[in-house]
Amino acid sequence: MRAALLLIIVLLALVAAFAVQNPGILTVNFLHFSGSTSLLVVIVVAFGAGVLVGLLFGLPTSFRRGRRVRELEGEIASLRKPTAPPPAEKA
Repeated sequence: MRAALLLIIVLLALVAAFAVQNPGILTVNFLHFSGSTSLLVVIVVAFGAGVLVGLLFGLPTSFRRGRRVRELEGEIASLRKPTAPPPAEKA
C-alpha cells in the first residue's frame, strides 16, 4: 500500500512539473465542440478522467470482496455461538 501511494505521489509530481513547464494556451476540439484553454487544464482533466475510469473498473471487485467478507464474518459468528451441552447419561 505504501509503494502504491509513493508511486501516485511521484506520478502527480511529474504531471505537475510537466504542466508548470508548459503553460501554453491551446485549442481543444471534441466532436462539434471546441474551446481554448491552458495545457494545465487539459492535463488535469485527462488525469482525473483516467483515475475515474480506473476506480469504476475496480468497483465490481470491491463489491465482491465486501460480500465475501460479510459471508465469512457470518460463518465465524455461527461457529462461535455456544452449543447446547450434551444430554447427561442416566446410569
